[in-house]
Amino acid sequence: MTTIRSAEPADLPAISALDARLTGESKATYWQAMLERYAGGPPDRYFLVAETDKGQLAGFIAGEVRAWEFGQPAAGWIFAIQVDPKLRLKGTGSALFEALCQRFKAQGVARVRTLVERKDHLILSFFRAQGMAAGPSLQLDKELR
Repeated sequence: MTTIRSAEPADLPAISALDARLTGESKATYWQAMLERYAGGPPDRYFLVAETDKGQLAGFIAGEVRAWEFGQPAAGWIFAIQVDPKLRLKGTGSALFEALCQRFKAQGVARVRTLVERKDHLILSFFRAQGMAAGPSLQLDKELR
């Protein structure tokens, strides 16, 4: 059984460790700033964690409601989601996604969006399994030299 709750500053070591294990890069300062900005912040920002019944971090998700960028109506945006590989395929990611979507709905938002790397088939498959598909926007990119 997984419990979903708002992240707290005490979650930082577990969040940072899970991310480092999955990405191969330690970003503790980044995650500390994310927690400060999203955990317990304004009502349109969210940082949620999933805990196992033993109180261990199973995963996390972060997002916010953003409105009227380039004429688009308000939408919930997911910036990060990670699930412990040992706990994948047990509904943790889906539970985190649904919990965040419920919070977005409570803010009056009717759409959820995210960005993914085209080559990241794992996360792309996850979001597609949640019912997401290509949206109305096209990401543009330029290398700065």
